[in-house]
Amino acid sequence: MDKFEKYKRQILVFGREGQERLFESKVLVVGAGGLGSAAIQYLAAAGVGKLGIVDGDVVEYHNLQRQTIHVGNVGMNKAESAKLFVEKLNPDVDVKSYPFEVTPSNVMDIIRDYDVVVSCPDNFEVRYLLNDACKINGKPFVHAAIHGFEGEALTVLKTPCYRCIYPTASKILSRAVVGSTAGVLGCIQANEAIKIITNYGEPLEGRLMRLDLSTMEFFEIRFETNPNCPVCSGMLKGIHEENYKGDCRVVKF
Repeated sequence: MDKFEKYKRQILVFGREGQERLFESKVLVVGAGGLGSAAIQYLAAAGVGKLGIVDGDVVEYHNLQRQTIHVGNVGMNKAESAKLFVEKLNPDVDVKSYPFEVTPSNVMDIIRDYDVVVSCPDNFEVRYLLNDACKINGKPFVHAAIHGFEGEALTVLKTPCYRCIYPTASKILSRAVVGSTAGVLGCIQANEAIKIITNYGEPLEGRLMRLDLSTMEFFEIRFETNPNCPVCSGMLKGIHEENYKGDCRVVKF
């Protein structure tokens, strides 16, 4: 069968050249939870060439309300469970699992071989870590976060970055999640990665998209490079563990 046949409907959008770019692309998804489940599903279905999945957590029964790719795999590592899902959904995709957490000591090695990094963790430390590592390495970084019916997304290509709009981490991390909200934001992240790879459309660069699905309100906040941002200014040259504790303020350059 023609390798393009499976993807003919999306080829009508961005053409065979765009699909070839997807075939050749390498995308890393960090976090195979609610956001990651949707992002992984649609990136795999789109036909990305290589899909890396990082998660050191195990599937728990209460996860299935939103982490739908893990059905039947309670007790299994989430990265390994997601790998099984991708292999069933689309055997065309070369999928690699990393069944452990991203840390300051391993992040550079993990992201090195990928073209786009999709950030789906459930903590601030990893969000800042990925932002900084991607900026230092010149990797596109796609962020999303959720709270109940609400969510946000942004994409970092060059500048501004995540630290430009959030210089330090909030003291409160919400655990309230409506499963379908995670699905919507995870799909937006997959869409952002696909746009970057195919060079189609306008990614959310310099734009923080906010939504409230309880009222169906969508709006965006445009922001520019913060002149005091230690990452975009080039002051931060490496990854140091001290910068990913507490409020994740950069204290070591």
